[in-house]
Amino acid sequence: MRNQSKWKRIKGERVLYALLFPTILYFILFRVLPIINMRLAFFQFRSRGSWPFVGWKYFEMIFSSPAFAQILSNTLIISFLKYVLLFPCFVIFALMLNELRSFGFRKYVQVISYLPHFLSWVVIAGIWINSLSLSGSVNQIIGIFGGKAVDFMTDRTKIRWILMICEAWRSLGWDSIIFYTAILAISPTLYEAAQIDGANRMQIITHIILPALVTPMITMFILNLGFFLNAGFDQVFNFSNQAVESTIDILDTYIYRIGIEGGQYSLATAVSLIKGLVGVALVYTTHVVSKRTTGSGVW
Repeated sequence: MRNQSKWKRIKGERVLYALLFPTILYFILFRVLPIINMRLAFFQFRSRGSWPFVGWKYFEMIFSSPAFAQILSNTLIISFLKYVLLFPCFVIFALMLNELRSFGFRKYVQVISYLPHFLSWVVIAGIWINSLSLSGSVNQIIGIFGGKAVDFMTDRTKIRWILMICEAWRSLGWDSIIFYTAILAISPTLYEAAQIDGANRMQIITHIILPALVTPMITMFILNLGFFLNAGFDQVFNFSNQAVESTIDILDTYIYRIGIEGGQYSLATAVSLIKGLVGVALVYTTHVVSKRTTGSGVW
């Protein structure tokens, strides 16, 4: 009877399940099946016939490669800039958005800040590369003030910061939505009680708004750590050139180069497996530490 009621409920909501099917299929094809085929990291790939077992061969090749240390260092630095240094900016932007008194102007700022998120990195890279070129708008402004033109896109000392600024421009509005929503969910009675007690605006932010943001901040930060070794393939791939490749070459571009271009599928799978395991370890460790110190985590 219980199974019949379940199938009856599913049949009654078949339209919703039909809408959900493409998403389920996507995760099966691009998330579940790749996990099963991670075993390729321990086998030698052959297009025909069985795959011979090679054990830890490809992991030894990875850690003995002199290029891997530099690539890992680039990945950690770029990820730190994008996932750690940039993280407080999303909270600050949500707070600033909440402080705007004009409803119309607030909506205008929201729309403008959300728009870059819907652009592909190909378009974004084109905009920024043109703006930062020797004849671009940024160097034109520098020239107005008597400065010397700078080729930003070939400067190794600046390219990582450019990646961070571009990521902020693209994600600032979108990634602040969850924090702004948490602010809107705060009960108005708390504000009224604080005003009756004589609290100023800064005290309201410090003692009411920020405590309400602690849980979503912890949750988002822990989830971001799961992608810490990603560092953004699409962005780096589109901003990369021969002058700065050694500075921004990350694990994802390395996997693309040896796997897709070089055809070394087993070696690329081994690197991907290392990435996945490190991501899981970071998420779990941060969750445990957060649970013990603040009482809240991802689950």
